[in-house]
Formats: sequence, structure tokens, C-alpha cells
Amino acid sequence: MPAFRFEAVDAAGKTHSGVLEADTARAVRSHLRTRALVPLEVRAVDGTRHSPTTSAFGRRAFRGTGLTVWTRQLAGLVGAGLPLERALTALADDAEDPRQRDLVAQLRSEVNAGHSFAHALSTAPREFDDVYRAVVGAGEQGGALGQVLDKLADDLEERQALKSKLIGASLYPAIVSGIALLIVIFLVTYVVPQVASVFTSSRRALPLLTVAMLALSQFARDWGWLVALGAAGGLATLVLLRRQEAVRLRMDAAWLRLPLVGRLARGYNAARFAGTLAMLAGAGVPILKALQAAAETLGNRAMRADALDALVQVREGAPLASALAAKKRFPGLLAMFARLGEQTGQLPQMLSRAAAQLSGEVQRRAMALATVLEPLLIVAMGAVVMLIVLAVLLPIIQLNAWVK
Repeated sequence: MPAFRFEAVDAAGKTHSGVLEADTARAVRSHLRTRALVPLEVRAVDGTRHSPTTSAFGRRAFRGTGLTVWTRQLAGLVGAGLPLERALTALADDAEDPRQRDLVAQLRSEVNAGHSFAHALSTAPREFDDVYRAVVGAGEQGGALGQVLDKLADDLEERQALKSKLIGASLYPAIVSGIALLIVIFLVTYVVPQVASVFTSSRRALPLLTVAMLALSQFARDWGWLVALGAAGGLATLVLLRRQEAVRLRMDAAWLRLPLVGRLARGYNAARFAGTLAMLAGAGVPILKALQAAAETLGNRAMRADALDALVQVREGAPLASALAAKKRFPGLLAMFARLGEQTGQLPQMLSRAAAQLSGEVQRRAMALATVLEPLLIVAMGAVVMLIVLAVLLPIIQLNAWVK
């Protein structure tokens, strides 16, 4: 039964709004009149407006940790024995964001119409990805929806925590680098010419460092806009090239070969792949379908191609551990835990341990890299500023020597 969002006023002029389920908008208006309400607006709650076909600038119903919190709440209600329809009704009534309220109402309408919850989630693919829907579908088929939703919430929390730590580790170096660049540009384009112009009228030879700094300053003032335009054009070209699958595959493969960030990228993608595969396998999803869904979560195209190649080998009868071991981009730790899981019949548990170890290693490496980068950036910034200061002070020292 479709859902309709309404706005109405009562005899006292107070505005009422909410979501009702009915066959038609006319039925909703009739129901409102029986409640002594005058309908102002009745519109269908359309779940398709949350799909990827909407504008890229459209705001999603779940932002940040919103999906994690919502999944945890739904898991608690369903795990407590509340029917799914009543649980969705409670979440729709408690939702403060109108977009979220409309989305949950649409899900409830689909469930009331006799569809599965996984099918209801498929009406909003922008909010619920393939992995989310696959896990929910497996939980419904196995009769353990509450437990599966709880595992989903755990996975979302772990993924968000890992992403937040990586962003936090890179935030300080990025801020320091940006501020340092702005300071250097200001000193070179404004301070150095103002100070050095005092000494150019003396008709004496300036120190080599000062001459070089003045030349750099003149170049920055004359051609700085062209350099900035070229950098912006290069960045735009890079973004356009990355839209081509073959180019992006080569770029992602080259990224993995970098000394420090390459290992971080390998560890992060491997941890995400192992965690997703463990969750899907633990929920009862067939291994081939689980491998397909886990591969699609990989942001690095080179590792995604390796995962899809491993899927082909498993489909042909090869063990998962052997298929992963043949792909050198995946850490050997993942293949080792997969082999232990296949030998002991505890593949989801072993993959979950592998994901935990890989994510922990990524966090340690990211923090160690940030710890090393912070003083290096400060020293580099100090060295550049020192060269600029010396370029200004050397003519002063030379002028004092001439006066004496």
C-alpha cells in the first residue's frame, strides 16, 4: 500500500503533518476530514527520489553515522521481538529529518504490500548498497534478521571508525602543508620585493641568494596565474582520465606500488574486502555471491580486478585461499586466514580476524606516518622561511659592511 505525506490544519488553525498509508490520495483526504482536519497538501512518498538518478547535489536521508544508528535501532527493535512493520513505524515516527521519515515510510509501505525487506531496500539504492541488501536478504531467509542487522551495524561502525582515523591522521599534515604554502607565496610575492627594493637602488651587487629570490618573486608575480591555471587544468585532466576504466586501472595499480601510501592502500582495501566477505559468509550468503559483492566494495580498481579474478577461480573449483594467494596485491595474511578458515570450517570467523588485524595494522602505519610527517613538515617549512629571511637579511649585512 503506498504512503502519502500530508499537511493539514484543524479548527484552531494548528498545522498537522505526517505520513499515512492509503490506496489513493483521495482516501487520505477523506481520512483527514473524518479527523476534523482540512487537508492542505497530500503527496505520495516516492522512494525513487532516493535513487542514484537524482541530482548528485541532493541531500541523502542518512548522512555520516546516520545509517549506522538507524541500523542499530532497527536491530534492537527486531531483536526484541517486534514485527518488522511495527519497528519501521516506530522509526518513522521518531525520525526528525523529513527525508528520513519519508524513506522509512516508503520501506514500511513496501513491507506492508507483501514484499521482502531486502526488496523494499532496493527501492532506495542510493541509501542502501548491494552489500547491505544482500546481508539483509540472507538474514530474512535464515530467520535471523535481528542478528544480521546487529552485525551490519557493527561493520558500519568499524568501517566508519577506520575511515575517521585515517582522515584524522592525514588532516594535520594537510593543514600544515596548506598554511606553509600560503605563507611562502605571501613572502615571495609581497614581502621580498618590498624589502629588497630598498637595496636595488644602491647599484651594488646583491648576494646570490637574494638575486635568486628576487627572480623567483618576479616569476611568481608575472606567471603565477599561469602556473595556477596549468595546475588546475592538469587536475581536471586527471579527473577526466580517471573516468576511463583502463586508465584508472593503471593509475590504481601504480598507486599500490608507492613505498608508503601503497601499503596503506593495500591494507585498507584488503581489510574492507575481508570484513565484507566475513559478514556476508556469516549471514549465509553463497560464497560466489559474497565474493562478487565484496569485490564491488573495493575502491581500488586493480585490487577489484584481482578479487574478480579470484572469483572466477573459485567458481572453477579452486579454494578461496589459493585464489587469493595467487593475487600478490592482497596481503599474504588474508590468504593464510582464509586457508585456516577453510580447513577448520570457520571461514567467516577467520576472515573477521584477518579484517581486524589488517585494519589495526593500517591504523598503526597511518599514525606512524603522520607522526613522522608532522616534524618533517615543520622543519621543511622552517627551512624555506629561513631561506627567505636570509635573502632579505644578507643585503642588510652587506650594507653594514660597506658603511664601516
